[in-house]
Amino acid sequence: MYVCICHSLTDRQLREVVNRGASSLAEVQCHLPVATCCGHCEDTAREVIDSCVEQCRAPRAA
Repeated sequence: MYVCICHSLTDRQLREVVNRGASSLAEVQCHLPVATCCGHCEDTAREVIDSCVEQCRAPRAA
C-alpha cells in the first residue's frame, strides 16, 4: 500500500529499509524521503516502521 503519496513510497519500501537495520522514522528518512513533504503520512509511516521493528526483533518459533 502507498504510505507517502507525495513521494510514491510504499509500506514494502519502508519495511525493506527496516530489514536493513533502520529502527526509527529518522533512520528510515536517511534512505527514503517519507514524511518530508506535507507530513500527512507521518503517523502511518511510524506505524509501519514500529510494526516491522517489532516483527524483526521478535524471537522466531522453532
